[in-house]
Amino acid sequence: MSAAAAGPLRAGPGRGDGSVSSLPPASTGALTQDYLAEVDRALHDAIARLVHTWRVELASPLGPGSPPAPPADILLDHDLPEMLQALNGTGGKRIRPSMAYWGWVACGGPGAEGAGTTDDGGAAHVVRAGAALELLHIFALIHDDVMDESDSRRGQPSVHTLAAQLHLHAGARGDARHFGESIAVLVGDLAHAEADHLVTELPRPMREIWRLLVIELVHGQSRDLTGSAAGRRDLDHARRVARMKSGRYTVQRPLELGAAAAGASAEVRDALLDYGEEVGEAFALRDDLLGVWGDPRSTGKPAGDDLLSGKPTVIMALADERLHGSARRVLRRVGTPELSPADVTLLQSALAEQGVVEAVEARISAHVRSAGEALARVDLAEDGVAGLTGMAHLIAWRDR
Repeated sequence: MSAAAAGPLRAGPGRGDGSVSSLPPASTGALTQDYLAEVDRALHDAIARLVHTWRVELASPLGPGSPPAPPADILLDHDLPEMLQALNGTGGKRIRPSMAYWGWVACGGPGAEGAGTTDDGGAAHVVRAGAALELLHIFALIHDDVMDESDSRRGQPSVHTLAAQLHLHAGARGDARHFGESIAVLVGDLAHAEADHLVTELPRPMREIWRLLVIELVHGQSRDLTGSAAGRRDLDHARRVARMKSGRYTVQRPLELGAAAAGASAEVRDALLDYGEEVGEAFALRDDLLGVWGDPRSTGKPAGDDLLSGKPTVIMALADERLHGSARRVLRRVGTPELSPADVTLLQSALAEQGVVEAVEARISAHVRSAGEALARVDLAEDGVAGLTGMAHLIAWRDR
């Protein structure tokens, strides 16, 4: 049995053959610290305005002088804006804002001209885009958890689980689960609405990228759902879902937003899009590995979560090619209520023994190398290349 079969995945840079990827790691922390602090301030301000609108401006719906509306007693102090606020407060990797930032830096953003209405090379636009990306990500996480029936998120109860618990605690009428899911959909809708509101003040080219990003995200999620329902196991479908749902939304389009803010040329944007596609695929493949072997203490999700939900991932495509005998019979139960914890453990071991971990790690390293080659095709700012190199490694070999 391989090390991966024996416990949670511990990944590191490499091609799966013991060698290290040719793209050297780089530090990304110092240059992004101030930018991410600005993004967090913008997020805090946006959510604070939402809370004020919800709690104060909507408190007297009958007009001035009318008594305040009673609180939503079932939710107590966990009303919808507070749920959104709490999820934002649990932290996150801030990958999407970081990609927008490094795309901007790589294209000479700090010295760019004609990038928008400000004279700071589009810096304010990149901050606003970063905050919008985080709010959209919260929307996607909340709705994802409803669709995947996930009880936890970032080590805490998911929004629909919390709302269902509050419903039960209050002894309220109706079905607690349905109530929880309905509240979660609304919290996600609020996050999406606030993200779109931030984007309205961006230049038109950035708004057009945003529109495409949102459509691709929804398209990828729909293919994820239909693929799971149909029991799809083919590699082409798995890669298409990964590109749409994860890669473009997480890496490629945020990167393009930053490049647009800097007024990048078409040649430079094409090279960055190629980099983004490669790193996006690496991101999705790491997600696949973490979805089967990730440590719940790091991922905040149950062990073997993708096996329980039956997601049409690259790992499932490889499983369909490589598993035989009893493991293949158990594979048929993936994504059904019949899959037991013992089945999950058996599949984790069988997949590792059949070289699936090594095969996926090799793909990840190949994508990272190709990303480096894309950056080398055009003239980019040195700091930006270092940052994008570091982000490729952070994304490809993360543990959550």
